[in-house]
Amino acid sequence: MTVPTRETAPPMDACTLEELLDTLGEPMFRVLTAPDGRTARVSEVLLYDAGAPLPRSAPGALLLCVGARAGEIEPLARDAAAAGMAGLVVRDSHGQSGTTAAAKDHGLALLAVDEEAAWHHVHLLLASAIGARPGPTGGGAAFGDLFALANAVAAAVGGATVVEDARQRILAYSTVPGQTVDEARRQGILGRQVPSSPDNTEQYRVLFAAPGPVRLAALDGGELPRLAVAIRAGGETLGSVWVVDGGHLSPDAEEALAQGASTAALLLLRARAGEELSRHLTSDLLRRLLDGTADPAGAAHRLGLAADAPVRVAAFALDGAVSAPDGEQTALRLLDLVRLQCEARYGRHACVLVDGRVYALLPVAGTGVPPARAEPRARVSGGERHKRLVEDIVRRAGQALRVPVRAGLGDVVADLAAVRGSRDDADLVLRVLGPDEDVAAVAEVRARVTLLRLRELIGERRELTAGAWREVLAYDAEQGTDYARTLVCWLDAGCDMARAAKLLAVHPNTCRYRLRQVQQHLGIDLDAPDERLVLWLQLRTLGGLRGADR
Repeated sequence: MTVPTRETAPPMDACTLEELLDTLGEPMFRVLTAPDGRTARVSEVLLYDAGAPLPRSAPGALLLCVGARAGEIEPLARDAAAAGMAGLVVRDSHGQSGTTAAAKDHGLALLAVDEEAAWHHVHLLLASAIGARPGPTGGGAAFGDLFALANAVAAAVGGATVVEDARQRILAYSTVPGQTVDEARRQGILGRQVPSSPDNTEQYRVLFAAPGPVRLAALDGGELPRLAVAIRAGGETLGSVWVVDGGHLSPDAEEALAQGASTAALLLLRARAGEELSRHLTSDLLRRLLDGTADPAGAAHRLGLAADAPVRVAAFALDGAVSAPDGEQTALRLLDLVRLQCEARYGRHACVLVDGRVYALLPVAGTGVPPARAEPRARVSGGERHKRLVEDIVRRAGQALRVPVRAGLGDVVADLAAVRGSRDDADLVLRVLGPDEDVAAVAEVRARVTLLRLRELIGERRELTAGAWREVLAYDAEQGTDYARTLVCWLDAGCDMARAAKLLAVHPNTCRYRLRQVQQHLGIDLDAPDERLVLWLQLRTLGGLRGADR
């Protein structure tokens, strides 16, 4: 037998064939041959496409032979072996003798699935089981150690073991060969989450109320009983350890499980500390990006973004009177809520609390080019997704915190070097939101933002604050007239006398009379376009008047 030389190898953290079969249950996948034994490492699952060549290098891959006939397996096996694959998956109806021989000749494992199994379902199960293994950075060393602990507990106690966090998410599971498992364990591992049900909720209530290990009955006829214990540290419940009771638990199972829970507590605390440190460093990086002091290239690498990736900033603020101590705690809870929702959609993410406001960095997926050159439809759809996300966060946060929350979305910027501008946009949106508005993007309130910035810029220069607007306001104050509002309404209405009169709730002749008086007593030339423009800007920005005010 000649096996092609494999130039690459699967990563060492890939799961083994034995672990894969233990997770999924061998009845679903029958092993027809495994020349390298069940210790062969499996890194990914690929679908065979008759219309496309196999990849030249796919170390550790399992190839699903979708639509391949028995006579096509031999060349497939040759090409798969040359690419460094771990094995093939075929229908149980294939001519097994020739197919098995082809796999053996090329040093590949061969798995068979039921004739009626849907390939997409098989792909999903295998991909989920492979992805459930801890990666090189999946949770850090502490979470990797949890898998080793689960195996140690399973060996000591005598049953398949899983480690969960306080939210019933499965963090690690044992892979000791030969131990009995049931469908509930398989489904939990594949979904990395314990299914929610009233019976499960009751069992967790009993477990977390108990001072030590408890034995729990099977929930239905297809499941096995469990031995479980809560993981605690300093009075805080961190999670739990569950063991399948297949009738072969050791005599000292409860004592061994309690010791395992103590070790798990140390590992979870270490993992929490690592996560907190990582979040702190990421938050500090975003804080420096927002104020323009961070190196964009280095920041992009640490945040897992391309150097030229378009992004935008969302700003969240509490909208209500909250006392100082409570306000700080509420702002921290708002940070947690924003981070949770953003991480659920974008994975690794950057959120930070600065001066009572929570800022989130939102990636713009699917463009790959600076926003100015992106297709308008792509920009609009991306903006709508961001706004829906922010609206959802504001709604959830308001309900959870019992305090109104408002949010502003800055413009999409071409890369991280321009993040400060998007942050400034988001801050300005929060400043101009109306009393009945909770969320807005800067593009939706551009006019208000522009007038706000003009007011600030004009107010900084003496020569820009001088002008006839002061004389109009002073005349109104001395004479009890309403010339300033009349001018603003008339200019807001595009110099349309009827519309201006409607805004003022007066007769058009009254409006005309007031404008003649302004020209006569104050010498303002309302026929000059520049005079009208400057007067309108100063009354709107410096005087704070609006034609729609009552």
